[in-house]
Amino acid sequence: MKVAAIKVAIQGELGSFSHEAAERMLPRCTVVPCARSAEVFDRVENGSVAAAVIPIENSLAGTVAEHADLLVEREVFIQGEFLLRIVHNVIAAPDVKFSALRRAFSHPVALDQCRDFFRHNPKIEPVPFYDTAGSVKHVVAHRFADAAGIAGRHAALEYSGKILQAGIEDDKRNFTRFFLMHKSSASTAGKKGTAASARRYQRLIPRGANKTSIAFKVKNVPGALFKSLSVFALRDISLSKIESRPMRGRPWEYVFYVDFLRGDDEPARNALRHLGEVAEFVRVLGIYPAA
Repeated sequence: MKVAAIKVAIQGELGSFSHEAAERMLPRCTVVPCARSAEVFDRVENGSVAAAVIPIENSLAGTVAEHADLLVEREVFIQGEFLLRIVHNVIAAPDVKFSALRRAFSHPVALDQCRDFFRHNPKIEPVPFYDTAGSVKHVVAHRFADAAGIAGRHAALEYSGKILQAGIEDDKRNFTRFFLMHKSSASTAGKKGTAASARRYQRLIPRGANKTSIAFKVKNVPGALFKSLSVFALRDISLSKIESRPMRGRPWEYVFYVDFLRGDDEPARNALRHLGEVAEFVRVLGIYPAA
């Protein structure tokens, strides 16, 4: 009997970098494109897809703020991460020549990562577009003779576009970190919720998990952040990332996002329990194998 392919939601069009990351993380999956990031999370929560793959951080552009916020707001759990090398290509409709180009469509972040290309080709105007792969879909569908999209090689394959120039990104060490997430009701919040929630999310932790992502809010008292971070230092737990984000609807209040290099072991559990005693709330966003 043939087994149905797992459905995985992404934000953006087919042929996008998220599409490529999804297929690399879950080979033979069926990718479900979504116009908005909120729709991706909606689909995971309502069960219309089994999982989702979202970009969370780019090595040049930084954190994808909307996705960081949604990870805290929604009932999802991170089960994996993947680092994708980002290669930008000039892709046009068949028969279009590079010398004829006067416009290049792409997502604003992608355009910003190709500044040298536009400096060396001043006749080509960068035009912001909603999606990298969507820009290729747009120029090929309309058969523009003077325009191209800037996107990954997957987009050229998906929409039968022609790569006129490959690898135009300024920095060849350009990577995006993607998260694989599933539905979860296992939020970890407050002093009383930490231990009970930990038992609920243990069934979601994949084998070989050695990295944890959390979000927490400190109390507005002197030394609160120091006390929060000391729970990791006291147990020799290494933090690979720490970042603060403003809380929506609560001006001048902030959530701290931390990645630390431990899985679901006793030192990590003790650190989270201790953190729950000194922070206003703690949420475990995921426990997964490091990329």
